[in-house]
Amino acid sequence: MPEEVVTRTENENVLFQVGDCAVTILPQFGGKISSILVRGSELLQTPLAPYAPRTRSMSFDQGDASGWDECLPSVAGCTAQTVNGAVDVPDHGDLWRVAWQVLKCANGSITLRGQCFSLPLALVRAVTLTRTEKGYRLHAEYKVTNTGVEETPWAWSAHPGYASEAGDRVVLPASIKALRLEGSGGGRLGKGGDTVAWPIAKLAGGGETDLSVALPPEANTGDKLFAGPLAAAENWCALERPKAGVRLRIRFDPALTPYLGIWICNGGWPDRPGTKQHCVALEPATAPVDSLAIPGPWSRTLAAGQSFAWPMTVDLELL
Repeated sequence: MPEEVVTRTENENVLFQVGDCAVTILPQFGGKISSILVRGSELLQTPLAPYAPRTRSMSFDQGDASGWDECLPSVAGCTAQTVNGAVDVPDHGDLWRVAWQVLKCANGSITLRGQCFSLPLALVRAVTLTRTEKGYRLHAEYKVTNTGVEETPWAWSAHPGYASEAGDRVVLPASIKALRLEGSGGGRLGKGGDTVAWPIAKLAGGGETDLSVALPPEANTGDKLFAGPLAAAENWCALERPKAGVRLRIRFDPALTPYLGIWICNGGWPDRPGTKQHCVALEPATAPVDSLAIPGPWSRTLAAGQSFAWPMTVDLELL
């Protein structure tokens, strides 16, 4: 028999616990997975600021910039073209800004629904926590639906900021030798659109760096890259955290979500005074760019009433 997961609600927060793994979800704050605790170690980026209501126009760095959010219909703020004209999509999309509706919650599983406001899109995400032979598993099932009456464009990216510390290692399939650069703090890896070797990358100012190894926060770096389109066997990535005693192994379906965004921040963001991120975000995505306004073979639309579904799994393997 599967081990039953303790489920409880505190204020509006939902907590799942099995063994020494506890997961907290905040429906009122964008359906955010705010905490994944394993044997006392926090596996997600902690809040840079207190949780507070979000506006429709604030930038992502004006909020807590922590945990695991969902980016829909774009990661970057942009002006997207639709059949009815131009539409402004805010920074990191709509869904982290709005309260999500709880559709079902019991026995370590929660189904939430978030409604976009810039474009007529709704995202349903069902998350389940279970114990495995190697540790614990968070499995997510997603479905996006066009709730409008006209065809609409969309792009999705998972947005989990996994806490990191110096020496942690990002592992990609051996067949991945190069990444597309979306952006790099101070231009240290080059400019957006450049191809960057993985894992040993050349620095724009000379020398090289091992992108797969997390640096201390004093390094003051922040780089966003993309892998893909990915082959069927390139359906995983991992973050090894030896001091925390955990390997996070992320699995997804490249036939449905063919790209992987990689955000490696060693104290280099946000670009403002105050607390900085120290995290690695491994982000299955539908596009190799952050902006919905940049078209390509990855561009997607949904007809009125049409839906699209995909999975994602995070295995928390104890070392």
